[in-house]
Amino acid sequence: MEDTPLIQFGRAERSGPQTIHNDALVITAILANYEVECIFIDSGSSADILFGEVYDQMQLGDVSLEKVNTSLYGFAGEVVHPRGMVSLPLTMGRETARKTCLLKFLVVDVLSAYNVILGRPTLNTF
Repeated sequence: MEDTPLIQFGRAERSGPQTIHNDALVITAILANYEVECIFIDSGSSADILFGEVYDQMQLGDVSLEKVNTSLYGFAGEVVHPRGMVSLPLTMGRETARKTCLLKFLVVDVLSAYNVILGRPTLNTF
């Protein structure tokens, strides 16, 4: 076996900020031909959420909403009744690594720092 050079790191390289990175994963993607920013990836969620204000800005109309008989529970345990469910194409990736899937989003009328929340099932789809 040949002698390979030894790579070492001294104390100077080890000093510096030792921060733990627990940053949220927030992306931009194409949703129904709109470039949508502030999409939160939530691996703990079992639903894809489109917030009502964003849905209204897309001007898709209530005609495309399917009625749903389900409730969601927020972080503080509050009950949220969805406005409805809508099927929309979501495109992620660039050029040759681009993929589009038709997803079902629950449209909810609550305030959020995000425009969309993508849950675990969508992560498995892509």
